[in-house]
Amino acid sequence: MRLDKYLKITRLIKRRTVANEACDGGRILVNGKVARASYAIKEGDIIEIQMGTRPLKVEVLSVSEYATKESAPEMYRVTD
Repeated sequence: MRLDKYLKITRLIKRRTVANEACDGGRILVNGKVARASYAIKEGDIIEIQMGTRPLKVEVLSVSEYATKESAPEMYRVTD
């Protein structure tokens, strides 16, 4: 699954266009490297989102095409 779509489905970023712009601006890192919106996310990847005042670091636990509001947080784990 594409990085921008994963960020939207998991609700880490509200809209896919915003996720796309964040990737283009170099504010999204995957495994320590700047990632493009088309990067293929897989389980075990570490995503760092550098938007706002506090960076967010999450580990991908599962990848699914669809997620409800309740099941979305189960797709990742926040790490420090």
